[in-house]
Amino acid sequence: MATPTPTTITPSSTPSTSSSSLAPTTGTTTIKDGVVSKVAGIAARSVAGVHDLGGGAARAIGAIRGAMNQNDLTQGISVEVGETQVAVDVNLVAEYPVPLQGIADGVRAAVTDAVENLVGMEVTEVNVTINDVHLPSDDKDTETEARVQ
Repeated sequence: MATPTPTTITPSSTPSTSSSSLAPTTGTTTIKDGVVSKVAGIAARSVAGVHDLGGGAARAIGAIRGAMNQNDLTQGISVEVGETQVAVDVNLVAEYPVPLQGIADGVRAAVTDAVENLVGMEVTEVNVTINDVHLPSDDKDTETEARVQ
């Protein structure tokens, strides 16, 4: 698997503040793809109705990580980062009975807002795939009586 190339943002020669006494910014800022994925993952998890991110295998690995107190904030997130633009794919599990299109719209808005404001890159698209619906009854421990004593 190829290592993703970090994104380099070259600042404009005009300062972003209104003060004219500041010197223009020189140099470059490099933002790794993993940072963009993490920002998108945090934003997607913040949307009401999102139970978890990732498909079945990713969630199983995530459960193992969770048991070891390690969270993967990029689980279920895939990004394609260009020079100035980002495309994001989000795989998630929705809570029942939250309207699925509302969740997808909320995730698109949250991810776009977070990436554009925190990372400073334009989001061209956010594709949302809903892999499963989580039922409240799935959380209850089903205790069965022992058949033998």
